[in-house]
Amino acid sequence: MSNLVRFPEASHVYQHSEVQLDHDLGAAILNMAPQPRPSFTPALLADIEAFQQEVADRIRQQQAQGRTPDIRYTVLASNLEGIYNFGGDLNRFVELIRAGDRQGLLDYALACVRAGHQFSVGLDLPVTSLALIEGRAQGGGFEAALSCNVLIAERGTQMGFPEVLFNLFPGMGAYSYLSRRIAPSLAERMILSGRLYEAEELYEMGAVDVLAEPGEGRETLAEYIREAEKHNSVHGLLRRIHSAHNRVPFEELRDITELWVDSALRLSERELRTMERLVRAQDRRISVDANQAR
Repeated sequence: MSNLVRFPEASHVYQHSEVQLDHDLGAAILNMAPQPRPSFTPALLADIEAFQQEVADRIRQQQAQGRTPDIRYTVLASNLEGIYNFGGDLNRFVELIRAGDRQGLLDYALACVRAGHQFSVGLDLPVTSLALIEGRAQGGGFEAALSCNVLIAERGTQMGFPEVLFNLFPGMGAYSYLSRRIAPSLAERMILSGRLYEAEELYEMGAVDVLAEPGEGRETLAEYIREAEKHNSVHGLLRRIHSAHNRVPFEELRDITELWVDSALRLSERELRTMERLVRAQDRRISVDANQAR
């Protein structure tokens, strides 16, 4: 990436991410770095909401002043080596389900849905959203990437939906976004399989838009944007057509999320323990990656 600066005039204090502006590319970039594990923590969701709002405010202000907006792309990426995002905050899920807290579970799920929907519609502005996957993306992490208009992934990275392992489905946009990229029957097969797919396989299916060589994701992202800028009128028209005829309505996402919440509240103690085992597996993966990075 080139000419990177910290996002100017940001009023929000970003706790679980780093936000940058690339003036050369016209891109605002949110690099996720949630703690203690790479999931969609409430703090990360608050960062994403603030990022989307601050980008939208900046663009609208520049438009009102008769200026050409300096942001035309948003990028959802990760600062974590080898990991994009593991998805939902499983610890929080277990606590809320055991407490029977439907409203708490729904509030969390809708925050995830709103974030994805805003990326999917380009903030309802002349903005293209891009996801850059340089490490494993699963569950809600894969959902978030699929919500973006363009998905770029490095070869060898893995993506998938493990929710079936604890008798649940990815309920915050997976089916809606995936079935608009590939055949609905294939989307269902992927969700039910619970397996991880290689980026190359997903590219052949049509779920991934652009493949990058390992370690070259950022360069490939910049190349994609530069090429898109050369044909910006065509890209703009396609974005308008997509918005008019292939847009995912928020109401669709909300209704599916309601089903997810009610299904989650019916999980057995055995299935909740499976969820907890996945959390421990995530912790082990983080520990191994941290040791290898030393």
